[in-house]
Order: sequence, then C-alpha cells, then structure tokens
Amino acid sequence: MSESKGMNEAEANRSDMEATGMLSWLWITVLVIGLDLYTKSMATDALDLYQSISIFPFFNFTLLHNTGAAFSFLSDAGGWQRWMFSAIAVGTCVALIIWLWKLPKSDKWLAIALALIIGGAVGNVYDRLMYGYVVDFLDFHWAGVHFPAFNVADAGISIGAVMMGIDMIRNPNK
Repeated sequence: MSESKGMNEAEANRSDMEATGMLSWLWITVLVIGLDLYTKSMATDALDLYQSISIFPFFNFTLLHNTGAAFSFLSDAGGWQRWMFSAIAVGTCVALIIWLWKLPKSDKWLAIALALIIGGAVGNVYDRLMYGYVVDFLDFHWAGVHFPAFNVADAGISIGAVMMGIDMIRNPNK
C-alpha cells in the first residue's frame, strides 16, 4: 500500500511539473493593454504635447512622445528604430507566450510576471506601429530632478521584470 501511495505522490508531483498551458494568465496581459491604451488616450485628449499638470509635489501628468526606447535611447536615430524596437518586442512577446504556455501550473508567480511584461510590450508596440512613438505621461520628480516619464505599459514591464528577478532569487535552480 505504501508503494501505491508513493507512486500516486510521484505522479501528482510529475503532473504538477508538466507544462499545463498557463495561458489563462493572459487576462492580466489584456488588463495591462486595456489600462495602458485607455490612460494614454486620456492623457492625449487632456494634454497638449509637453504640457504638464502638477498632481502632487513630486508627480505631474506630462504628455511626451518617445520615439526611442527606455530613457529615450536612440530617439533621434531617424525612424528606423521604430521598426527595430517593434520587431524586438514582438519577438520577445512570442518567446514569452511560449514560455508561459510551457510553465507548470505551480509557477503562478512567474506566470503573472510574464503576463505583465507581455502586456506592457504589446501596449508600447501598439503606439510605435500606430503613431511612430510611445506616449508617456507619468512624470515623477524630486528636488528639481525629473525621472524619465513613463506609462502603464512601462510599469507592467518593470513590475514583471522585478517579479522575475525575485523568482530567480527565490528559486535559483529553476
């Protein structure tokens, strides 16, 4: 009897580790995309380019158009970067969706992280393809120093990346 109990536990553990298609977590991706597009639309409708509205002593809504990548990297490159950054983001999303699909059902933390990153990437790719730039409007500052403006998509990517880092620290042999 103990052998059959041991066998059932082993089978249960094995089935828990098999790829289960964690694509059900893509609802988070859809949420990030929807919230990102909605907030960018609101910012674009409410603000003129470079207009800033102070919300708190350390936070403004400021409408900016970023033709580059993070921190405006390659923003003055002449337009080719739009297609390169879009292609990189699409390729990354495909890879992350495959990874998400292959995750064991026990790996919810990583599934959420991947879904956040995918949502952020898609939100910014949409802007790049539709407008040629990414709409940024969240402007934090302190003591006269402004941090790079960002958007909900960037927040999704950043939170997902931090979660992945935490996962790597918590599970170094994974």
